Amino acid sequence: MKHLINDRATLVEEMLEGLVCAYQGTVIKVPDVNGIVKCHIEEGKVALLVGGGSGHEPIYHGLVGKNMADAAAVGNIFASPNPRVIYETAKACQRGNGVLFLYGNYAGDVMNFDIAAEMLHEDGIRVRTVVINDDVATQDKENRRGISGLFFAVKIAGSVCASVKDLDAVAEIVQKAVDRTRSMGTAFEAGTMLNTGKPTFTLHPDEIEIGMGIHGEPGVEVAKTMPAKQLIQIMLKRILSDLPFKRGDEVAVLLNDLGSVTNMELCIANKTVAEVLSEAGLLTLYTHIGKVSTTMDMRGFSISLIQLDDELKQYFFADANSLAFDFHRS
Repeated sequence: MKHLINDRATLVEEMLEGLVCAYQGTVIKVPDVNGIVKCHIEEGKVALLVGGGSGHEPIYHGLVGKNMADAAAVGNIFASPNPRVIYETAKACQRGNGVLFLYGNYAGDVMNFDIAAEMLHEDGIRVRTVVINDDVATQDKENRRGISGLFFAVKIAGSVCASVKDLDAVAEIVQKAVDRTRSMGTAFEAGTMLNTGKPTFTLHPDEIEIGMGIHGEPGVEVAKTMPAKQLIQIMLKRILSDLPFKRGDEVAVLLNDLGSVTNMELCIANKTVAEVLSEAGLLTLYTHIGKVSTTMDMRGFSISLIQLDDELKQYFFADANSLAFDFHRS
C-alpha cells in the first residue's frame, strides 16, 4: 500500500502538528503530551474534553472549536490516550467549573480516563464522565461500543457546555443525548494500519461484515455482497427497533464514511434511509453525509440516528464551528 507519510514512528506527532497548523491560531498543542486545546476558553465555563485513539480522524481532535469540544486528548493509533495525556489536557482546558469527559466505550479508554479523573480530583478539579455506547451490533447492551454517534454527542455537548454552568446538569443533558443515539456499521474491505502496514481484518472478496466495529471487532453477520437498498434495510431494522424509535419521532441522521466509501455511494444509501424513515413515520430534521468517524482507509460506512426532543434540539441546532464540522442554522 502507498501512503502519504514520512516515518511510521512519528505518525501521531506529525499529524497533530499539521492539525494545529490547520486550526490557524485557534488551537494549540498541550506542552509535552499529545493533546490540543482551544486558545480562548471563557472563565467559569464547564470544559468539554473529548478523546480517543488516532486513526479515526476527524473524530475527536477535529471537533474542537466554537460550541464544540474545548480540548482533545489523543492516543496512538487505535489506542487510548494514557492518563497523563488526559490529565494534562484537562488541566489545560479547565476554567474553574469542572470538566466533562466524553469518549467511546472501550476498556482502555474507560480505565485511562478514570485514572485521569482521580488525578484531577486530587487537584480539586471536578470531573463528570459520559461514555458513548451507540453501537447496536454489540449484543451486550451494558458494554456497547461507541462509534459514529459520538458526532451527535459532541455537537450537543459543545453547545450545552457553552451555555449551562452546572457540571451535573451538563452531564445529565449529554447523557440523555447518548441514550437516544443508535448506530451500526458495515465493512466491505479492511483498512491498513499506517504504523504497521498491515490490514485490520480479512474478508473474502464477495463478503461484507454487518456490524463490524471501528477497530475490526466482530459484527453480527458475515454476508455476501448485496444491493445497497437491501443492506440499508437490514441495518435500519436493527437501529430502529433498538431504542425503539416510534412514529412521530424527530430525528437527525448521519451517514458516515468509515474510510474510503464515496459520497456518491453514501447518497445512494441515503435514498433508502429516507424512504425507510418516512415509512416508519419519522421526521428527519437534519442529515449529515461524509467522513466523521473513520477507521483508517477501511471501505465501509455507518448509519447513526438520534431521537431529538425540544431540549436537545435547541443545543443540536446551535451554530458551531470546528476544523471538521461547520454548522450555521439558516
